[in-house]
Amino acid sequence: MKYKEELNNKIKLINDYLDKIFDSFPDSQAQIIYEAMKYSVFAGGKRLRPVLMLSAFEAVGGKGEIIFPFACAIEMIHTYSLIHDDLPAMDDDDYRRGKKTNHKVYGEGLAILAGDALLNKAYELMIKASIDYPGKEALLAMDAIASCAGTEGMIGGQVVDLISEGRPVDLDIINFIHKNKTAAMIESSLKAGAILGQASKEEIEALANLGYCIGMAFQIQDDILDITGDEKELGKAINSDLKNNKATFVSIKGLEESKKYVERLTRQGMDYLEILKERGNFLIWLSDYLMTRGF
Repeated sequence: MKYKEELNNKIKLINDYLDKIFDSFPDSQAQIIYEAMKYSVFAGGKRLRPVLMLSAFEAVGGKGEIIFPFACAIEMIHTYSLIHDDLPAMDDDDYRRGKKTNHKVYGEGLAILAGDALLNKAYELMIKASIDYPGKEALLAMDAIASCAGTEGMIGGQVVDLISEGRPVDLDIINFIHKNKTAAMIESSLKAGAILGQASKEEIEALANLGYCIGMAFQIQDDILDITGDEKELGKAINSDLKNNKATFVSIKGLEESKKYVERLTRQGMDYLEILKERGNFLIWLSDYLMTRGF
């Protein structure tokens, strides 16, 4: 149970820092935008990406508060992407994490702006942290995150996902979508954490490779749960991929082969942690925990 307690402690640290950020927002005639931003940030997210970033930072011996602006920034970028992903022009979802999606509460216009505001606030946090940081690691971490969040990462994956709806797609396209739309941001979380922790080149590469493996596994597991999961437990509608006429790894390779591939990817990711020896134990546990979707 010590690792579960450690996980909960990391989530609390991140939530506390997010609370401080939102408490610092000024009173404004545009106050409703802060409400809309906060609604989705605190709508029950598990903080996977910031937890991975913080864990990588600690595993390579990182010290200090520099990690928290970046950990909160990655959560804000992830949240903005979910707000936009749920819009009628995209997946048209009514619920996310068991609560009404942002546009169902605040309307489409404000939901778009809330996503935009979270993305901008994320970069504000990282830039301000980088100004006072003595080395170049903060800028390198921000570059890793920006690259994986943009057209060569998450947005690029989302584009191909969108234009592929209703069209015949092969496994190469599915892998491209998963690699960029989901795995890229998980990879950047671990890579940025390692950079901020002043890890060696080999450690940074190993943690980035772990991120790719568990990111791909995470998305395929998500596709599996879209078929086999419980709507109440997931907090969102199941069979949404079928509703949106989306091809997935599961629809191409089948349920059992997909489950086996999730396990293979996870074990492969764990192998990269050998370089960290016992310092990687929490990340090994978390990788296994993700595979069974306890998180």
